[in-house]
Amino acid sequence: MGDSRPTHQHADADGHFRRKDSQFRDWISKEPGSKFHPDKGRYALYGNYGCPWAHRTILVRGLKSLEPVIQLITTDFDLTENGWTFSGRNGSLGADPLYGFTGMKQLYLKADPSYTGRYTVPVLWDKKTETIVNNESSEIIRMLYDQFDDFLEPDQREVNKPGGGFYPAHLRAEIDAMNEWVYHTINNGVYKTGFATTQEAYDANVYPLFRSLDRLEEHLKDPSHQPYLFGESITEADIRLYTTLARFDVAYYNIFNCNLKMIRHDYPRLSKWLRNLYWDTSDRTNGGVFKNTTFFEVYKYGYLRAKGRQMHGGSDHGWPVIIPRGPIPDIEPLTDEEEKELIEGTTRKVNGLTLGTLPTGGNLGGAASANPFSAHGDKAGMGAIFGADVDSPNVGDDDDDVATPTTAAATASVGSPASTHNGADEDDGADGGFDENGEFHPRRVIKRRTTYSDANAKWYKAAKKAEKKMGAPSMHLAL
Repeated sequence: MGDSRPTHQHADADGHFRRKDSQFRDWISKEPGSKFHPDKGRYALYGNYGCPWAHRTILVRGLKSLEPVIQLITTDFDLTENGWTFSGRNGSLGADPLYGFTGMKQLYLKADPSYTGRYTVPVLWDKKTETIVNNESSEIIRMLYDQFDDFLEPDQREVNKPGGGFYPAHLRAEIDAMNEWVYHTINNGVYKTGFATTQEAYDANVYPLFRSLDRLEEHLKDPSHQPYLFGESITEADIRLYTTLARFDVAYYNIFNCNLKMIRHDYPRLSKWLRNLYWDTSDRTNGGVFKNTTFFEVYKYGYLRAKGRQMHGGSDHGWPVIIPRGPIPDIEPLTDEEEKELIEGTTRKVNGLTLGTLPTGGNLGGAASANPFSAHGDKAGMGAIFGADVDSPNVGDDDDDVATPTTAAATASVGSPASTHNGADEDDGADGGFDENGEFHPRRVIKRRTTYSDANAKWYKAAKKAEKKMGAPSMHLAL
């Protein structure tokens, strides 16, 4: 059945948001006679960086190093009556590179001219038969886990992954059980809360949402459920939860009225879990795939647009999009102790330097983290050196510099001298985004700084080169 609601109405007549089931549910399989065989270069993944469901699939594609195998085609994250569009704005392509389409509606109708549902992402597209294989994110990610392993290096194959891969056989029953209630009350619960149009519908969903967050916080209390939801290895449960919680404090809390509690202030274990995934750029995250696919400013803009259109009958006219500048920082740094735990759990090397062998330093009496991104120690200022990182990365020619940040946290105490220009590098002693009056300017260019020794500075520069080589996409909001 099609979805008869106007694109931006979202809620049904009784005020409740009810998500429609995905309609394309075929499968890519190595099995003999499979309609969709896992061939290199045959498939394209359509998605964008604002949608949490598409984010799941982009995450797994990156975690599995499938970039040379499956093409990624990105749309604008501004939803229209024609679905997601190719506008050349907001990190999207100017047109669909396969057919020159301007919107996902055309792709859906090419696959099925009688299709009457919504034109959503993600979409896994078969170039050979020119049709949609699947548009259900939970099924797409399971195909990506192992069906293309023949094209990957041995260490990237599921059979060789620590803990048995992202969906290990011995944990499947527990992962499936968690997925069930997390989906209904958290992943989709934020939408049922945010798009509710009656008090009854809102109340019916906001309380179950936070009861489930409480339940996850309690789950993480068990040492066997650390640092990830089911122990020492990242699983599907972590991936599916991450894309919701990464958006929680910056978008769902204020824009979708999911405001009984914040992750950073009220859920210390969940906060640590989230920050571990975000800040980890080791082999466990394939060099920082979580961080490199997370764009906080995008979430603020996208959800404001969606909520605004719902409230104004789908119209873009007569109301402004005012992006909230908080919370600052968009995601908090790891403490020294948390950094130490993260470093000790990895063997990642960058240009021959191993994290675990770097010297400690700073002003914390040898107990300071060797991590150059530490929020503490010499020059730490407000304790937000991490915040000098850019949520929507656009790395300039200088590996140590960041150009045109969209949202950055404070990088030093307010009272220090500040740079008086925009669009240029700042001195190491400058106050990043603060001017001489103590006012914060989120679009001021902030120079990355290290906190400790020359060895750390060397590691930091090598890490930045590696991050730049990975090609994290640049985001420029078209306001």
